[in-house]
Amino acid sequence: MTSFPGEVRIIPLRGIPEVRPGDDLCEFIMRACAQTGLELAAGDVVIVTHKVVSKAEGRVVTLGEIEPSDLAVRFAQENGKDPRQVEAVLRESVRVVRMDRGVLIAQTRHGFVCANAGVDASNVPGEDTVCLLPIDPDASAHTLRKGLSGATGADIAVIITDSFGRPWRYGITNVAIGVSGIEPLADYRGQPDQWGREMTASVIAVADELAAAAELVMGKTDACPVAVLRGYEYRRAAGSARELVMPAEKDMFR
Repeated sequence: MTSFPGEVRIIPLRGIPEVRPGDDLCEFIMRACAQTGLELAAGDVVIVTHKVVSKAEGRVVTLGEIEPSDLAVRFAQENGKDPRQVEAVLRESVRVVRMDRGVLIAQTRHGFVCANAGVDASNVPGEDTVCLLPIDPDASAHTLRKGLSGATGADIAVIITDSFGRPWRYGITNVAIGVSGIEPLADYRGQPDQWGREMTASVIAVADELAAAAELVMGKTDACPVAVLRGYEYRRAAGSARELVMPAEKDMFR
């Protein structure tokens, strides 16, 4: 197969079983690589949906164990929601940005602003079960990277993703919520463009762009929670998805 300068490949890893609390996600990924005939190589970026990370870490809640608050009951009744799930969202929130027209936008303890504070019932077994975000997605990414690098000897990066909506744009897209081994931002400020003009505002969310690209092969209904992105020349760094969160003092829409 002919390759071209700057070419990037995204390889879906299929065959990963349903993940349960306590499962070794690193082992599952290594098995999937073997089944796919893929050997992880230096410079690869392993992109993992947070659902399997959360499941392995036990971040799954049975709604029957939740006693909804008065606020959760009131919002649920007004909008045809399950008050227990609304309560789960409120418990995962440090700030409610908007509760209107059946939509609950909240800020999580990580600093992410998203629908339902990341609480989600899709791709989770059981009718009364929801999945929460990992407690520390950056730490989860670091642990997974350490395991995969140790098993393969390859210097790789790991990005953990979730799907967020965006103000003024319809539809959701994958973003990075956990990062390890890659600089999540590419800062071009101070550099000249092709016409020699100094760039003053160009900071590219590299980790988000890689996460979004991987979603094209992972899908939402294809049971493919992991992909390997190969060929992109990224800057090595410890990395942290917290670098992608807009600081409060710069947030014009808070």
